[in-house]
Amino acid sequence: MSRFLFVVPPFAGHINPTVGVAAELVGRGHQVAWAGPSAVVERFVAGVVYDCAMPPESALNRPADLRGFAALQFLWADVLGPLADAMVPGVTAAVEDFGPDVLVVDQQAIAGAVVANVQGLPWATSATTSAGLLDPLAGLPKVAQWLAGLLDDLQRRHGDPYVGEDPRTSRDLVLAFSTPELVGIERGELLPHVRFVGPSIIDRPDPIAFGWQLLDPTKPLVLVTLGTVSADAGQGFLAAAFDALKARADRMQAVIVDPLGTLPADSADVIVRGRVPQVALLERAAAVVCHAGHNTVCEALNQGIPLVVAPIRDDQPIVADQVVRAGAGRRLRFGRATDQHIGAAVDAVLDDPTYRENADRIRKSFRDAGGAGAAVDHLEILAKLRRPARG
Repeated sequence: MSRFLFVVPPFAGHINPTVGVAAELVGRGHQVAWAGPSAVVERFVAGVVYDCAMPPESALNRPADLRGFAALQFLWADVLGPLADAMVPGVTAAVEDFGPDVLVVDQQAIAGAVVANVQGLPWATSATTSAGLLDPLAGLPKVAQWLAGLLDDLQRRHGDPYVGEDPRTSRDLVLAFSTPELVGIERGELLPHVRFVGPSIIDRPDPIAFGWQLLDPTKPLVLVTLGTVSADAGQGFLAAAFDALKARADRMQAVIVDPLGTLPADSADVIVRGRVPQVALLERAAAVVCHAGHNTVCEALNQGIPLVVAPIRDDQPIVADQVVRAGAGRRLRFGRATDQHIGAAVDAVLDDPTYRENADRIRKSFRDAGGAGAAVDHLEILAKLRRPARG
């Protein structure tokens, strides 16, 4: 039996993929605990959560109009860097109390990597998005240099002996919750300790009644969602999607996730909800319109569902490109997508069978990769090879 400490940021999309891995570890007799801002983390996980502080500003408050380098700069300088500084004391306390054999550290929870390095503990990267595996800043050397300097300074502040090694990527093990078939890369092109395990997806029960009786089994169902962090930036897009899908009510039914509640009242043709049981709903969907968030994309492709993707920022343009290159969907320009654009893209992915065929090819690659079970196989090997001596 080994002890695994998951270090996660307060973002649902980065916590959810690790929940299934933790459940599999517990099922095999291991002990699991969590370190992160407990007010958020405890909403998604079961078990012991060691609380970590949060900075005054969070990614949930990012200005909606930030794009490109400005968005990246704000993310790291104003959100993830301060988050790491705030979390280091809590992660240190968790390590001292729980005594983990291995830390499983999300790419955006840099405090976990720093503390593991300081304590001399092995750690694995939880790569909840595959964008970072491909070095998206390779063509932007000045931006890459700026980010490397920010990370180096952070490591120095906390006494990390591995300054200069990217704390977003473990030297021991990287668990990539995707497959080469989606990422569009040959396995040999990455470091040997990168392990593609496919998405780790579990059902997320929602206490809010959805109204399943409203779904029309005679029409293809289109789900429209922009995730939990992008809702503030997406009201114009959601309104355009509402108009596009309402105009097609004779041949399809839509469910639109509208967290801010700004869309018109729903009808039998276009069902509007603030929250939905997404994993369960995808079992009935024929197409998904989304912001190319990695979790939503993988959850759709895990059901062989083609996509219309309109990326906003961060890793989303890279994930959207992966979907298009895989032939599993169409891409739109988020800020310029009209109801005509959205409607035409939805028509395309529903009417052209090659999109569904390619989505099903990705689905099969996900199933073959092994998911949470495969991730735990690799974590168990790491724990056995690098188990630290106990005093």
